[in-house]
Order: sequence, then structure tokens, then C-alpha cells
Amino acid sequence: MTTPVLICDDSSFARKQMSRSIPDGWDVDVSFAGNGEEALRLIREGKGDIMFLDLNMPVMDGYETMKIIREQDLPCLVIVVSGDVQPEARDRMVGMGALDFIRKPIDNDKLTLLLNQYGIYSGDSKAEKRAEPVVSQQSASTEDKLDAYRELVNVAMGRAGENLAKLMGEFIDLPIPNVNLIETNELHMAIAEINHNESVSAVSKGFMNAGIKGEALVIFNDTNAANIVELLRYDSSHASQQLELEALMDVSNILIGACLNALSDQLNVHFSHSHPILLGRHQGLDALLNGSVSRWNKIMAVEIGYAIKSRDIRFDLLLLFPDEAMERIYSRLVEEEEGV
Repeated sequence: MTTPVLICDDSSFARKQMSRSIPDGWDVDVSFAGNGEEALRLIREGKGDIMFLDLNMPVMDGYETMKIIREQDLPCLVIVVSGDVQPEARDRMVGMGALDFIRKPIDNDKLTLLLNQYGIYSGDSKAEKRAEPVVSQQSASTEDKLDAYRELVNVAMGRAGENLAKLMGEFIDLPIPNVNLIETNELHMAIAEINHNESVSAVSKGFMNAGIKGEALVIFNDTNAANIVELLRYDSSHASQQLELEALMDVSNILIGACLNALSDQLNVHFSHSHPILLGRHQGLDALLNGSVSRWNKIMAVEIGYAIKSRDIRFDLLLLFPDEAMERIYSRLVEEEEGV
């Protein structure tokens, strides 16, 4: 008997990844949704007896979707597939009735094992039947590439959020990554949308390998520093300015390190890192970034706004890639997907 399966994710790239991982021996009819609102409609139409559900989506996210499924007792078994793998995220979704929680990027063998454990499918993990061709470098549109970049960063963002949650003992709110291709002279406009504070501090770290290079920056609103020090429970016998600087460097190292490691895993490259540099404190963001990107013409700017709402803490991770690195990133993604 054919099982209606629904894959709900705002990324076309991620939906294809998930579809390719479904074992050939499992008799399914696969449908797709780009957000929770679309998913609920398809479930009500009988197209989602089992749903693979992302968490961070526009219109309606995974938490809202799961809440409605539970409240309306909709006939759907939910398996969460997400880049946000914080224990609290898993506990919240399982507490609302999700069957289980799988880390992105999807692993075919782990998926098959999970399906076997729950008696949903019994068979091997061979998965070739639903493998759509990967969009090649030559035929990919700008939107195809942006979607792939966004999913790549989504996974890396989740890994960094998980590490930060362990360090701070708090749930980290994760956004949908904001990815833009811009001219260097347009960066100040993007910056204005990212951070509205007149005074910020920023830490920078460069990275490169396999023709891919870039800058990673963590940008702190200066009013957050004291809250971060308090949350990290540093020895208060030191001077407050010293403690704040130590806190900013520690958080930056955790965020940038985890994010770059996750990018390395997905692209199958090992980035060499420069030492973290304090770009400046208590300055305008525009002034801090001018020297970092003035040597590039076109850049991909990726902005991730992390938040710890319970402590009124917010900071941004900004990844900047020059245009030649962007093409190499997509080539590596295509190579890795074709090797699945």
C-alpha cells in the first residue's frame, strides 16, 4: 500500500536532498510544501500521512505547524528534519507529538534506521529512484544558487547555535538566514538593515581553502555586553571592560568556529583560519567593516541574527564571500550532491 509522504521545507535544495534520501524499497507518494501553511492544506487533502518537517520557515514555522496538528488532531506522523538541533528544540517538538528529530543534512542510513525502528519501513537504505538531477553550475539560476547557499548556511547556523546553547545554558532563537548578492559599495545599505545601533563592537576572522575564502564577523550591540558577561558567569573580580572583551571573543570563537566547521563538512574542505581580530569597540558598524571588504567587488553577504530572548541579548553573525568564492561554493555543493 502506497504511503502519502510530505516534505515540508522552505528550501527547494533541502526538499530535493530529503527526497533523494528516501529508500527505494519504501512505497511512497511524495508531495512538497514550502511552509507550514501549505503543509496543513496538503495533510487535510490526505497527502501527508507521514511528514518530514523543517523548523525555520517563513509564513508558518515548524513549531506553529506542529501545534496545529496536535490541536486539530490531524492524521499525520511528524519527523522533524532541522538544522536547529538544540536539545530544547527537540524536546519542544517531541513534547508536541513529533515522532523523532533528525539533524540536517540528512543521512540516508540514519533515516532508514529510524524508519525501521518505528516500523514505518523495513528494508535496506538504497536510495536512487527519487534522485532528481542536481542543477549544474552552468544551468543554475541566481535563485537556485541563493537557495542552495541559504540551506548550506542554515545547517551551519544550527550547529553554531547548538554549541552556543551548551556554553550559555539558554535556548538560542535562530532565524532564517538572510542571503544577498551585492556590490561592495552597497554593503552599507545592507548593514543598515542588519543593525540599527549607532555603537557596536565587532570581531573578525578570515578563512580560506580550495579557492573559497571569506570573512566571518560577529557584531555585538554594545548594550548586550554586560548581559553576556553575566550569563557566562565570569569571575567578577576582573575589570568590567576586560570581562566584556573576553566575553565577546569567547562567543565569537564559538559561533565562527562551529559555523565554519559545519561549512567545511558540507563542502568537504578544511578551512584554514586566521586568528580572531577585534575590529573595534563602541563604533559605527559601517566604519568597522570598510577595511574588511574594500578589496572585493561583488560579495555574498549572509546575515544570521542570533537572540537569547530571555536575557534580551542579540548579536549578528555576518559571513562575507567575494564573488569568485561564490561560484566555487556552488561547484562544491553540486559535487557533494552528485556523490550522494
